[in-house]
Amino acid sequence: MSTYQISKEKIRISNIKKRFGSMDIISDISFYANENEFISLLGPSGSGKSTVFNIISGLMNKDEGEILIDGEVCHGRSEKVSYMHQKDLLLPWKNIVDNTTLSLIIKGKSKKEARSEVLSHFKTFGLEGFEYKYPFQLSGGMKQRAALLRTYMSSSDIMLLDEPFGALDAITRSKMHYWLIEMIKELKATIIFITHDIEEAIFLSDRIYLLSDKPATIKKEIIVDLPKNRNKDIITSEKFNEIKKSILKIL
Repeated sequence: MSTYQISKEKIRISNIKKRFGSMDIISDISFYANENEFISLLGPSGSGKSTVFNIISGLMNKDEGEILIDGEVCHGRSEKVSYMHQKDLLLPWKNIVDNTTLSLIIKGKSKKEARSEVLSHFKTFGLEGFEYKYPFQLSGGMKQRAALLRTYMSSSDIMLLDEPFGALDAITRSKMHYWLIEMIKELKATIIFITHDIEEAIFLSDRIYLLSDKPATIKKEIIVDLPKNRNKDIITSEKFNEIKKSILKIL
């Protein structure tokens, strides 16, 4: 998360279209994300944002268009893409360390190897001391941290985060924003983030793509030219509110 800089392009979505039966869901979506960049897709609920993620992750076929990852055309699922859904989807019968090793086990690593690899990240993700707790023993914010770690272990190249804080109360959500900003300084990942919260998008992002209602198109790209280190004071700054006003005019 930093002031916008030109860097290596990690993923490009070109002219994606999708329809369900006679209904157009995605009319024409094109955007890109650079290496280690935080991008938000901001738009109204039901505008097709999650459908875009389903297509990028390979869970759903596109009708038209092209996806390039590291300059190569991607067909279907890619090991370079991980996807965190709105709900944490933690398995209630597994402790947190075993929830977060699932993708590594699926890839063929032993339980011992997977645990060793995952445990080295628990401190970074603010989960130290919760390794052997079960989901019901964690707060909403802690569950989301665990789900985010599981996503990171699946692939740290490109992380798709679909409104991960949407179900949290306002205070916990704000704390998660500050935590996420600090955490991503240590991670080398390209993050694409879905939200319909304008302030959340501005606070977290390097760039924002504004989506129309469905059938979805990109209405505008917004460069969030704010300082790298963001704190609670920035949301009342003149620059922050200028960006917010410009987004409100477009939406």
